Amino acid sequence: MKKTIITIARQYGSGGREIGERVGELLGIPKYDKEFVTMAAEKENSLDPHALEKVDERATSSLLYTLAMGSNMFHSPHISPALPLNDRLFAIQCSIIRSLAEEQSCIMIGRCADYVLRENPDRLSVFIYADLDARKKRVAARHDVKESEALDIINKTDRRRASYYNFYTGNKWGKYDNYHIAINSAVLGIEGTAQLIADMAKRRAEE
Repeated sequence: MKKTIITIARQYGSGGREIGERVGELLGIPKYDKEFVTMAAEKENSLDPHALEKVDERATSSLLYTLAMGSNMFHSPHISPALPLNDRLFAIQCSIIRSLAEEQSCIMIGRCADYVLRENPDRLSVFIYADLDARKKRVAARHDVKESEALDIINKTDRRRASYYNFYTGNKWGKYDNYHIAINSAVLGIEGTAQLIADMAKRRAEE
């Protein structure tokens, strides 16, 4: 039976998380985001959840070590405890993402899920972005800061997300041909964007 697997990459302040949650409600399928950290800690009991939260969606600083180990380490069923914590978390999350995609329909936010599942025929990969003004207003309201401060938060978060994605995938974060569709959430808003994605997923499942 064909599954509905939606991966969502997002600019900070574009409402990607809220959109993912709403798509899940519209389709009646679970959403995974921060849950990946909890699941990784449960999978590897020796790892501290609080330590994992600090490195979640952050590329390792041990570039030479990672290159020496090679990309196959992320596909191995045995994850070396000698790996930097960032790499261990990414490898564990890769395993979780693949298992979830085999077991159920779901929505996965971030964690390079579009790349991890690039060979999965059920995958619908979405990149959500928005006009900068809309993002500044959203982030300023969320953090209760001025828009000038919100812009700094946006830039830092997007640089981190781009670094993480580029490092672990070898592709460019936000580049349109890495995804099936890119949507400006400022055009239709959270509800409209969620409905658009849900409708696309339904249509795809019928093919």
